[in-house]
Amino acid sequence: MALRPFRRSADAGRIAGGRGSGNRLDHAVQAYLHRHWQGRRVSEPRRSDGVTLIGGGAVDAADLDLALAFAPRLIAADVGADAAVALGALPDHAIGDFDSISDQTRAALGPARLTHVAEQDSTDFAKALTRIKADFVIAVGFSGRRLDHTLAALNVMVRHPSPPCIMLAAEDIVFLAPDHLDLPLIAGTRVSLFPMGQARGRSTGLRWPVDDIEFAPDQRIGTSNQALGPVRLQIEGPMMIMLPRECLRLTLDALSVPTSA
Repeated sequence: MALRPFRRSADAGRIAGGRGSGNRLDHAVQAYLHRHWQGRRVSEPRRSDGVTLIGGGAVDAADLDLALAFAPRLIAADVGADAAVALGALPDHAIGDFDSISDQTRAALGPARLTHVAEQDSTDFAKALTRIKADFVIAVGFSGRRLDHTLAALNVMVRHPSPPCIMLAAEDIVFLAPDHLDLPLIAGTRVSLFPMGQARGRSTGLRWPVDDIEFAPDQRIGTSNQALGPVRLQIEGPMMIMLPRECLRLTLDALSVPTSA
C-alpha cells in the first residue's frame, strides 16, 4: 500500500474541546483543505517504513506528533479518521467498515483513500492492522476510553504479530514480546509483563527475575517489575510488555525496526 507520509501541520492547532463533531469537525476539514490547496503543507519528515495507525479512543496532539515523528505515514481505523482531522491531520488512508466515520471526513478523503471492509467478525483495528504493509506500526487512540476496545486491540496484537505494533497509551507503550529482546534500560525503569495466554520466560537485569515462572492471565502475572539496568528477556508464549512512554525510541531500536526520527 503506497501511501504519502503526512505530518500534522504546525498551524493546525487543536480543535476546541478535543475531538469534535458537527461544525467543529467540518471546520477542521475545511481548514486542512484550504492549507492543502494553498500549498502551505509543512515539510514532510524523512522517509520511514513505519505507519501511525489512529483509532477513535483517547488521543491528543502530543500522542499524534510523537507517533508521527517515528512513523510518518498516517492511516486511520474507521472513526480514527475523524480523530486525526480534529487534530489537524488528514490521514493518507482509512480502513474499516465505516459505520462511524463522518460524512465530512469521508468526502475529504475521497474514494481512493478509503478501503471498505464490510465483514463484522473483526474490529476496525484488526481490519486496518492486517492490511498494512510496513516494518512497524505505532497505534494511537486505542486506549483510554472503552476498556473492551482496549482489550480487543491487545487481542488483535497477539493474534497478528506482524507487522510489529506498539500501542501508545497515556503513560505506557505496550507491545507483544518477541522471543528474544535486549532493552538498554536505566536502573529504576518500570517493566511490566502481562501474559495473554500460557507463557514463561527467562530474564537478566530485572529486580525480580522471571526465570521459569508459569505465567497466565488467570494465574501469575508480572506487572510492576523494575530494571536494574539493561534487561534481556527470553519469552515463550504470548506476553505483552509495558514500559514508560519515554522508552519508545529504544524499544523501536531493540525491535530492530528503522525509524525516521
